[in-house]
Amino acid sequence: MRMYFALLAGASLVLSATSGMAAEPVLAKLQVSVQGAAKPVAGGAVFECLGDVCAARAPSVDASGLRACKELARQVGQISAFGPTSHQLAAEQISACNESARR
Repeated sequence: MRMYFALLAGASLVLSATSGMAAEPVLAKLQVSVQGAAKPVAGGAVFECLGDVCAARAPSVDASGLRACKELARQVGQISAFGPTSHQLAAEQISACNESARR
């Protein structure tokens, strides 16, 4: 678990340094890895997915909320963590998000 958070923190630093934006990247940890690279749109932001991590480098205001999580889950499958590293969705919100992936 420590390695996961270290990876997310590192990805956050790299993404924010390359984006040139003040907004913190929105990260999603997937329960199952995606095949190849994917670029789904959720919450008005383009997420770049590779393996079991998706990141929106230039997120919109709506990209870090429950609605965006649901949109992403419908496209890439169930999610185990979602949001900027400073404000991840709570467990009950992740559960609600994943209900959308099952439909």
